Amino acid sequence: MRVFACLLAAIVAFVASPALAWGDYGHRTIAAIAMENVTPRTRAEIRKLLHAAPELVTPECPVQSLEDASVWPDCVRRESWRWGYTFPWHYQNISICKPFDIKANCLYGNCVSAQIDRHERLLADRRLSAEQRLRSLMFVTHLVGDLHQPLHVGENGDLGGNRVKADYGIAPDLNLHRIWDGPEAERAISSASPPLVRRYSAGEKARLATGSVTDWARESWQVSRDFLYPAAFGKLPCDGPEAGHVVWTDAAIEKAIPIVDERIERAGIRLAKMLDAALD
Repeated sequence: MRVFACLLAAIVAFVASPALAWGDYGHRTIAAIAMENVTPRTRAEIRKLLHAAPELVTPECPVQSLEDASVWPDCVRRESWRWGYTFPWHYQNISICKPFDIKANCLYGNCVSAQIDRHERLLADRRLSAEQRLRSLMFVTHLVGDLHQPLHVGENGDLGGNRVKADYGIAPDLNLHRIWDGPEAERAISSASPPLVRRYSAGEKARLATGSVTDWARESWQVSRDFLYPAAFGKLPCDGPEAGHVVWTDAAIEKAIPIVDERIERAGIRLAKMLDAALD
């Protein structure tokens, strides 16, 4: 029993660690995929923009690589007095119980899909300062990742699963969103074969780098509607109140792995294509 208790405590600490969140491990993986698959010119332009990092005046959130850039928008949220206006940019709550609508919950462009389009244009604008373009590089890199996390788009009045208490197998006291941000993503990425971070073939890129920002959002919404919520609740919870507590079972964990891997791959390859369009 003592060994079991120690193991359980280790698992809880493991899945609760913010270092494993899609906001860190997953985002860094997406950025690494992109960096492996951009053109040499784009890679050189990214490194040139990174030289402007000291001008950001965010010493608690250093940026020396595209992987660092991918987590910078989450890091600076600690200074809410300075960066609070960016909080709505990370998600777009679109109901899984209504027809998909890309304009939903995006007042004045304050949502993830609109901000990807905006920052892509700013990144490509060579009239702007290097510091301004670096900020847009970081937001594009981060927000493309956020858009591919299903619970950053599809939800059921529960803030993308944040209000749904959930156990991850035998690890208790999480919520549904946190499970998909953290332990589910970490397990999928670390067990992928072949590794997700690699140079992809032309055929793979053609298969993965498809669609528009609206299409990417719709994909995440569909994963939430067709798989994630039914797997968590045993049905699509549109006809009544959600259960206050669910268990993300071992079967759900295993079924989610290929879905997560594809979302991460698509985000990385699509980000590479977007960066090439803006910088090469």
